[in-house]
Amino acid sequence: MKHLVFVLSLLIGQCLFAQKYVTRSGTVSFEASVPSFEEVAATSTTATAILDTDTGEMAALVLVKGFRFKNALMEEHFNENYAESNKYPKASFKGKIVNWSSENASSNYRLEGDIEFHGVTKSIEGVAVDIVKKDEGFSMQGAFNLKPEDFNITIPKIVANKIANDVEINFQFILLNKG
Repeated sequence: MKHLVFVLSLLIGQCLFAQKYVTRSGTVSFEASVPSFEEVAATSTTATAILDTDTGEMAALVLVKGFRFKNALMEEHFNENYAESNKYPKASFKGKIVNWSSENASSNYRLEGDIEFHGVTKSIEGVAVDIVKKDEGFSMQGAFNLKPEDFNITIPKIVANKIANDVEINFQFILLNKG
């Protein structure tokens, strides 16, 4: 019984002292524009992200309907025909910052993990991420490319030449101490 109490107190202590940094106003944007055609780009400023500074593990979530386009009709087509946001309302990432060091927090790192979008999970690795330690938390930003077909999104031939094959994803999070 003494051992059980000791183990439980250790686990509870670790949970209490784990450093979690969070945002609910992160920015995630994507661009799939092709020169000479209308801009295909959108931004969400309501992404949620969390970083565990003890382990370097992180997760992010964005509501697909939260992406805003310059053109309302393009936004409607994106949600109804491509992302099917009623059926797949969220996009998420769960992974880890490679070689994370909370003592050396302001640095360039690599991110690896799984992205789930449109009902498909895809592993990514080697994503460059810049992290800067600030008084109140951390600033984190990076970019990577994805292909619509990797997520079972079919672009109709009639508009295929107006949408890039590689979609550039950018993210920026200001993470503050959860406590």
